Amino acid sequence: MRLPLVLSFSVALVHASISLHWLPLALLSSSRAGLVHASLAGTFADGGQTLVSAMMMFVGNSQKVYILDKAEGNAAQVDGHPSWGSVLDLNTHQATVMSVQTNSFCSSGMHLPNGSFVTFGGNGAIGPGGNIGSVQNPGGGSGAWDATYQDFDGSRAIRILNPCTDSDDFSSPNCQWFDNPAVLSMQKQRWYSAAEPLGDGTVVIIGGFVNGGYINRNYPNTDPTYEGGAAEPTYEFYPSNGQTPQIMNFMIKTSGLNAYAHTFLLASGKLFLQANYSTMIWDSQSNAEVDLPDMPGQVVRVYPASGGVAMLPLTPANNYTQTILFCGGSDMPDAAWGNYANPQINTWDYPASKDCQRITPEPADGSTPEYVQDDDMLEGRTMGQFIILPDGTLLMVNGGTNGTAGYATATGQTPNFADMPFDMSLASGPVGTPAIYNPNKPLGSRWSNAGFLSSNIARLYHSSALLLPDASVLIAGSNPNVDANLTAVFPTQYQAEIFYPPYFAASTRPVPSGIVSKITYGGDYFNVSIPSSSFSGSSNDAAANSTVVMIRPGWTTHAMNMGQRFMQLNNTYTVNNDSSITLHVAQAPPNPNLFQPGPAFVYVVVNGVPSNGTAVIVGSGNIETQSTSAASTLPDSITLASAAGSADGDSTHTGSESSADSGSHIGAIVGGAIGGIAALLLIGGIAFWLRRRNGSNNARMPAPTRPYNYTATLGGPNAGLGATGALQGSMAEFAPLRTTGGYKDEPHEYEPPVMQRYEDSASGSGMSAHYI
Repeated sequence: MRLPLVLSFSVALVHASISLHWLPLALLSSSRAGLVHASLAGTFADGGQTLVSAMMMFVGNSQKVYILDKAEGNAAQVDGHPSWGSVLDLNTHQATVMSVQTNSFCSSGMHLPNGSFVTFGGNGAIGPGGNIGSVQNPGGGSGAWDATYQDFDGSRAIRILNPCTDSDDFSSPNCQWFDNPAVLSMQKQRWYSAAEPLGDGTVVIIGGFVNGGYINRNYPNTDPTYEGGAAEPTYEFYPSNGQTPQIMNFMIKTSGLNAYAHTFLLASGKLFLQANYSTMIWDSQSNAEVDLPDMPGQVVRVYPASGGVAMLPLTPANNYTQTILFCGGSDMPDAAWGNYANPQINTWDYPASKDCQRITPEPADGSTPEYVQDDDMLEGRTMGQFIILPDGTLLMVNGGTNGTAGYATATGQTPNFADMPFDMSLASGPVGTPAIYNPNKPLGSRWSNAGFLSSNIARLYHSSALLLPDASVLIAGSNPNVDANLTAVFPTQYQAEIFYPPYFAASTRPVPSGIVSKITYGGDYFNVSIPSSSFSGSSNDAAANSTVVMIRPGWTTHAMNMGQRFMQLNNTYTVNNDSSITLHVAQAPPNPNLFQPGPAFVYVVVNGVPSNGTAVIVGSGNIETQSTSAASTLPDSITLASAAGSADGDSTHTGSESSADSGSHIGAIVGGAIGGIAALLLIGGIAFWLRRRNGSNNARMPAPTRPYNYTATLGGPNAGLGATGALQGSMAEFAPLRTTGGYKDEPHEYEPPVMQRYEDSASGSGMSAHYI
């Protein structure tokens, strides 16, 4: 008997004062202060229909957000088959389908130095009902192509997208996904791999499953290295350095719970990795590992525990010290995690962790790194996601209070799908209320959700979120189902939402001018002007409380934002006779490892209120050793006692407390670039991100705000889950996608609830991704 659904979150109530058509922050004239509806703060608004479920997203530029799904039976069609790619216009909130050739299910992704984006791996071709594609790879354990869905094997795929704007021809190949594994592919099959850029822009790709499953192990775990061919414990680089992928011992140590390992480049050029409950620092050049302390309480933060993880803001006040925050996830006992097929316990009954820990991997004083207890979250969350805001606080969205990510048709305790209370979902208790974490508040007071409304859309497995150029947050996705399913307890979700952080209580926003289009590592400072209409009260106070921050929203999937970083640029200021403010802004510190080369948005924040983000490129725009210069030398600040802003005082008040310390200024930050490799071989026609920027000043008119029903509004019939198969090829020439290719025999029959073992010693194969 199926249990009734009890929602654990409040139904969203949209303030009556929110009009059907509201004027947002973006695209306002630079000649006057930005004005927005002040009652937006803490509320949700309609973000439009994404057409495909937003498993993966990234902000391409100031106009477009790109969305990827797994190959499945979405109602939206492209080229005569279901679409699993789309692009959302931020001006209209209308989505357009895009063609993606391979199955991008659970791939990883990252920016490139020129502003393009790349995704790595995925799953094999599938067809309706989650069945392996109609053209199978050798051995029949995975699909090479499917005649109905027309998806190709994506397990080795490298897909590249050059973001375009309204002024571009979107029908041009230059604006479409390049996705052809016969031309461009990884050396290994990877599903749930990690990706992180190095200081020269090269991307390191780490670990993953070969084919798929709930967690990356058999049980008992007698082959933690390869799991009978189902695990991929190696790493490789994009662009390839020509070397055979080497084993990373950390993948063996963390066997089972090492999918989407949390990975951050450190100031030294080494990388911080955390998976299972282990932690290390890794040298990608020598493959040397240095163990750090285990996660306290053995709380698992990686998928499928899926805790919220982020690097805290890098600021002059903290000397750009890199500290990483972990919140939520699960402390389920080891045996409870089960194996590739499914968890051993009914995860939806197991409470998610509310524990938070932070660690500084490379302390400036040379002390031994240690985890430090931070404030617990307001509630336990699995699949909670951190979004770093321009005011230096961190927004937590999405997730559930019980269980884990992933989906299955059974567990070790519930062998029959008919008895699964939440259909295929392994989580329950959706959390609809966001929360704010302020890293600079005293212990005991860092979390708050005061004044926030709640969404009634469940955002569980396969949800995503991003900071937008106007400083609001786009929230989308959720699909704990084998395929598009509108009738499940937690249905496939196509409705996007926009959440407005507390600083939207201010109806007047800064409108700066003079932000440069390219940020260098050291070098001459630049000047940014803030008119007196952008603030109220003393100009001296406003200047002393102004910051210039760079934010990279990242490539989001599975409660992660790969590549997300926040850096405050050092500045001084001059208060002018007309009461305006000139900020003298330093370039980035001369160490590309702190903020890797590539696209970002620059926000000017006055009294905790951010401007619209301006798109910039950090670094040279190429994969190469980045040039560095001495840290910027700034002039002394100059005040003027009589100067005052002309904005109405009430219009610039937010009621929020930002964490950035704008009054702190520092001297040179000493750092160096990592040695580079050859410049990136990009597919023809990929151009600089900034060259695509559009100068339009038209105000955005989004879809009307309204309460949301607890249903999706688009979707297709029951369809399928991914399997896998490799498509190999050479980068030397363009060639059609092949319909055959590279897998050995792999067992794929599902036998719940037995903890089935996946191993074939003769072929070295593992299980197919026919389950999760």
